[in-house]
Amino acid sequence: MRTLTLFLFLLPFVANSQEKKQISLEDIFAKGTFRSESVAGFRSMKDGNFFSEINTAGELQKVRFVDGNVEKVLVNLKKLSVDGKSLTVDDYAFNADESKLLLFTESENIYRRSVLHKVYVYDLQTEMLAQVKDEKILHATFSPQSDKVAYVYKNNLYYLDLMSNETVAVTDDGNYNRINGNCDWVYEEEFEFTKAFEWGTNGNYLAYYHFDQTDVPEYNFAVYDSLYPTNYSYKYPKAGEKNATIAINIFQLKSGKTIHCDLGENDDIYIPRIKVSAYNNALIIYRMNRLQNKLEMLSVNPSNGFSELIFEEKSETYIEVNDGIKFLEKRNAFVYTSEKDGYNHLYLYDIDSRSASQITRGNWDVVSIQGVDEKNSKVYYIGTELSSMDRNLFSIAFNGEQKVTMTPEKGWHDIDFSNGFEYFMDKFSILNIPPIYTIKNKDGNLIRTLKDNQSLKKKMAEYNLANVEMMQVPNEEGMLLNAWILKPSTFSAAKKYPLLMFQYSGPGSQQVMNQFSLRDYWWYQMLAEKGYIIACVDGTGTGFRGEAFKKKTYLQLGKFESDDQIAAAKYFGKQAYIDASRIGIWGWSYGGYMSSICMFKGADVFKTGIAVAPVTNWRYYDNIYTERYMRTPQENAKGYDDNSPVNMVKQLKGNFLLIHGTADDNVHYQNSIMLIDAMIKANKDYDAEFYPNKNHGISGGNTRLHLYRRMTNFLLEKL
Repeated sequence: MRTLTLFLFLLPFVANSQEKKQISLEDIFAKGTFRSESVAGFRSMKDGNFFSEINTAGELQKVRFVDGNVEKVLVNLKKLSVDGKSLTVDDYAFNADESKLLLFTESENIYRRSVLHKVYVYDLQTEMLAQVKDEKILHATFSPQSDKVAYVYKNNLYYLDLMSNETVAVTDDGNYNRINGNCDWVYEEEFEFTKAFEWGTNGNYLAYYHFDQTDVPEYNFAVYDSLYPTNYSYKYPKAGEKNATIAINIFQLKSGKTIHCDLGENDDIYIPRIKVSAYNNALIIYRMNRLQNKLEMLSVNPSNGFSELIFEEKSETYIEVNDGIKFLEKRNAFVYTSEKDGYNHLYLYDIDSRSASQITRGNWDVVSIQGVDEKNSKVYYIGTELSSMDRNLFSIAFNGEQKVTMTPEKGWHDIDFSNGFEYFMDKFSILNIPPIYTIKNKDGNLIRTLKDNQSLKKKMAEYNLANVEMMQVPNEEGMLLNAWILKPSTFSAAKKYPLLMFQYSGPGSQQVMNQFSLRDYWWYQMLAEKGYIIACVDGTGTGFRGEAFKKKTYLQLGKFESDDQIAAAKYFGKQAYIDASRIGIWGWSYGGYMSSICMFKGADVFKTGIAVAPVTNWRYYDNIYTERYMRTPQENAKGYDDNSPVNMVKQLKGNFLLIHGTADDNVHYQNSIMLIDAMIKANKDYDAEFYPNKNHGISGGNTRLHLYRRMTNFLLEKL
């Protein structure tokens, strides 16, 4: 009965016969017309019976899971002020016993994940507000005992003692070349973290990274902000170039001593993670070789820095590092994920016996570990067992038995568990239907709905929207590739339509998902109403179809991915409703790289292409990402050169628009400049749009509106 009710609830809103509105670029990028509801500031609280949430009035509430009753208002964040000036709180974090909050204000992004804040400690009992430091800092974090706050300021690590109000400098050698407690650029971007320190479980030590990037080559670009542009410089190791030298140090709070951890003799390595064992307070260091095909874990004694190898995994290609690992508290063991059997699965590893037992099996992937219930020997995880395009929640015993599908509805489930696993919040959506936020119990039964996005559904009914449809498309080898297609709401099989293909195509990525809303959903709806069909195909190298499918692109990025996009375009061109002479392709970043290749290599197939912020030669990109998939240029020159758009420009026949931000710290503007240089030398015409002082995201102010207007007009004219 519950499933039937949910199904009826999810049926698309049936529009009445009144005249429909047309989507405009202003609706999408300026007015926020299609803004969806979410649950702001959701956190499970310590006892697992309550969660915290920020309501529309700015009140941080303590809410009961089982019935939704507000137990109390913890603090009205909008009423907080310092020296008569109101605070705008961007985020918050509880201490261990939930008596205090860290409040993060005045956010200022440095790179993708590093954000400076002015940070305050708010005492929920006394209602006292105190600033951690009078300037912006990074990574403010309570100690486990809640008596200290560690943070990074100007490349040095500090902690504030909340009892004595004394600030202690853990390091004092931080400068441009030496970074403590924070990642350098390439670690932040490619290992996907930026806080580079951890508290010991007893609060007795701080373990932290020290980066010495003295020998890392420097990249410079101009910032056009004055009569004479400013020169911005930072350390950026490109493929084959030197990395920072990494040390992991342990600062012992009681003695004030700093201990250097034993990482081995080879310093041309990566340390993609450090963790603290919940079982014995040992520091666990991930050590990975430069080729990223060998991962080791070292257990370090925090009293002397001595290390012991406790785990090792090797691959013929590469190993991707993620946070799919949970250390147990009552046993010297951890649950982790690995692709070693051909799909990403769960394993239980016993450190004492150095043995692993496989928990999940099958031709599908575990996406993430949502929690480990050690008391009941159970793991909760998100997996693709029902479909590679869906995300469902499962539970399973440590021994691989008693597997339960906790969210059987096909679609996309984002899960947040309560402490103790009695409840979870399920953000659930499917294609064309906005997300619903519900609370469910540990058996997966619906307790109540938090947000249902009815306002957005009603707004959508005012417009001429068409449904995105899932399909499969064959590549040249006959393998079926997952795809979606969006046709005009007035589609007629008797007509022929121009086709615009979107893709990203990067290793392990996914764009074809049973989820609302797909990237640029509203823009595609607007283009569909203008008579275009939009399609997206996840080709070879994309994720969640097993290791072999993903890693086939190893050492030759761009080859198989572009083959598949060209094959997909040819397939679509054979359909009666597609005008094969009017097929276009576009993408951003890796997708821009791919659309560039397709415009050259598939010149007889694609009439028009747009490349936004593309890599145009992997020699220009950073070493961690590039060498993971390509090894170094010194080892694999042919792989780099054969699949570089710069070396393919002579084949260009169609209409090509190149877009880049001049201050892109990730995929450098250099990529587009070198591609333009090659096109000029080959006497090829092109269009270009450059955005001054904009980074890889090309946003801010009117920028996105201008960008999409430029792309829209180009497509209307050239496709």
